[in-house]
Amino acid sequence: MTHAHDTPTATTPAPRLLVVDDDDRMRDLLVRYLAQQGFETLAAGDGRELDRQLSRNHVDLIVLDLMLPGEDGLSICRRLRGQGIQTPIVMLTAKGDDIDRIVGLEIGADDYLPKPGNPRELVARIRAVLRRGRPVPGAPKEAGGRVAFGPCVLDLGARTLHRDGREQRMTTGEFAVLAALAQRPRQALTRDQLMSAARGREHDAFDRSMDVMISRLRKLIEDDPKHPRWLQTVWGTGYVFVPEGAA
Repeated sequence: MTHAHDTPTATTPAPRLLVVDDDDRMRDLLVRYLAQQGFETLAAGDGRELDRQLSRNHVDLIVLDLMLPGEDGLSICRRLRGQGIQTPIVMLTAKGDDIDRIVGLEIGADDYLPKPGNPRELVARIRAVLRRGRPVPGAPKEAGGRVAFGPCVLDLGARTLHRDGREQRMTTGEFAVLAALAQRPRQALTRDQLMSAARGREHDAFDRSMDVMISRLRKLIEDDPKHPRWLQTVWGTGYVFVPEGAA
């Protein structure tokens, strides 16, 4: 799937992707395919090569295979997020292994794709993550404005969340979900609506991943995540943001 507004122009450099996979053939195929789709591509075979590439180059997004020799993809993702590196990560996981997907989302991956998968779907997921990471032209609510609640301030323009004055680390998907809820106070949103906000239109019916994302958001904003004040569950529907002064 291609989008005219995603096409690089003279003033918009092509997004630079880092493909991390120890399978030489698969890595080369991905690098060539992504280059054909208009991306600038770098490659690494393991965590050490990834670190070298990140130290030398600006990278807009990492395509990270889960199964790597030495430090595996989950460990790399956890380490990068722990170091404060917020480069979006699309993780390639063993087909049908929901546990790895859940753990990947819990530690900060922005999206996941079963492997082997359709390369066109990978491109669609990459484009969706990259779009979430930048303001959308013509969207006034995303162009500015803040939502303050309790000790937190969600800045829709800067795409940041501060709690007690400290910026909280969020993935692009987490920001998109919190923004979608905060901009519709007291309105229950279904998991499917929230998945569309988090991943664009390209998503599957993996409800558990949204529950994981809400759980992570509650840990960021709630005093007691087990008894949430702001992000409440609407049984049989989904979730709702309850603003200041509302029960």
